[in-house]
Amino acid sequence: MSSENTTAPATAEQDTPRATANRSTTPGSEAFRAYIGSNWADRPEILPGARGQASYAAARRARVSELYPGRRLIIPAGRLKQRSNDTDFPFRAHSAFAHLTGWGSDSEPGSVLVLEPAGSGHEATLYFRERAGRDSDEFYANPEIGEFWIGPRPSLAQVASNLDLPTRGIADVEAVLDAIDASTLVLREADPELTDRVDAARLVLAAEAGDDLTAFDPDDHGDDDGLARDLSELRLVKDAFEVAELRAAIAATAAGFDDVIGDLPRIVAHPRGERLVEGVFNGRARADGNAVGYDTIAASGPHACILHWTRNDGPVVPGDLILLDAGVEVDSHYTADITRTFPIDGTFTETQRLVYETVQEAADAAFAIVRPGIRFREIHAAAMAVIARRTGEWGLLPVSAEEALETDNQHHRRYMVHGTSHHLGLDVHDCAQARREMYLDGVLEPGMVFTIEPGLYFQPDDLTVPERFRGIGVRIEDNILVTADGAENLSIALPRTADDVEAWVRRLGAR
Repeated sequence: MSSENTTAPATAEQDTPRATANRSTTPGSEAFRAYIGSNWADRPEILPGARGQASYAAARRARVSELYPGRRLIIPAGRLKQRSNDTDFPFRAHSAFAHLTGWGSDSEPGSVLVLEPAGSGHEATLYFRERAGRDSDEFYANPEIGEFWIGPRPSLAQVASNLDLPTRGIADVEAVLDAIDASTLVLREADPELTDRVDAARLVLAAEAGDDLTAFDPDDHGDDDGLARDLSELRLVKDAFEVAELRAAIAATAAGFDDVIGDLPRIVAHPRGERLVEGVFNGRARADGNAVGYDTIAASGPHACILHWTRNDGPVVPGDLILLDAGVEVDSHYTADITRTFPIDGTFTETQRLVYETVQEAADAAFAIVRPGIRFREIHAAAMAVIARRTGEWGLLPVSAEEALETDNQHHRRYMVHGTSHHLGLDVHDCAQARREMYLDGVLEPGMVFTIEPGLYFQPDDLTVPERFRGIGVRIEDNILVTADGAENLSIALPRTADDVEAWVRRLGAR
């Protein structure tokens, strides 16, 4: 990254929140401005056709419109998030915004979707900051949005054509904010700055109405929270486009696992082999997708007992197991979430195999009951019945397996404290704001996609287990689609049985 040429002093045309004018060398003379703004070739306005997701996004907006007749709905994409000083994290739009617009990795920071009541429904408009003219300062001097810094930006017409959605410049959203009334709802978490604007307008409305402002509770979000909940629940059942994107994400993830195993000799030779595992997988994610859907867990040896081990700075040692929990996020932002645990030298020890096959038994038991009409929580119960029975047989429990499964006991959960399943889609833990009765207690429907991921984790210092178990952590995680009459394991192409996993490592790891 260049550090020599930075932001020019801010002008009316240019708003750079973290400008570094104290070290800027960007010319500011009128002669330079005139020269840099002239003699550019004409840029043809090529309008792309509507992307495949556009019709699906329109149908999703129609469903939201039915839920909120007469209400103005503001759904922001969010803004850039600061990493350090004047550098930002890569932009990733809020999932609800992506879901309702169809705009994925090419979306623009600061964009806002507004559903304005119109007749019996709503008119949708997408507001975003269009590309700067070449006669403007920001074209060359603004490192956050200037074309010299980040490349060409789309025009209003191009985005409107591609998303099949009316667009307006971001400045025009001010008129929406000026028109805020009691009917207006906002997706609060997406853009805190915009949410503050909405709340301020509500305070003014309350004052004008003579309401008792001492009783005003800024934490009482009213129907805003209902909007977030409904937008989350809208994603519980995936449409055909979403399922296809998840299949693509899973295929890319499977290729990434193959890449890691194929690079095991180099990984084992490095003192921080876990970092190489992470890097190899992330390379596939960037090549075949947008990025990783979450921080990769590359947990070797006893690190596999740490559920969210993302430091990934340990060695990868032959004789140990490595637990790789990773997922590719494709450009539409749909992500896979898969875990495989495999022996680094290609062969399970007797105890490692015992633990592995028990986890697989739990996963298979959970998958076997998946069909429309059962409750989501039953999947976890099926897996836990196996975990309790096996840990009881090994003498690890102070009570019987049947007693351990009682709500007031749960001794077996010492070795698997996490849940067995979560919904999957635009977020790795998708639909997280859905109501309990729609999620954990919800009834399965065709089109739902979720994980099944039981595990067993025996901490290195756990005195309740024999020494031969200590330091072994195993998780098997697959991505499951509910079908009309059962379920499909979308990630079944990745080896799952102990024998198949050993063959996988021996075949690819020897290359």
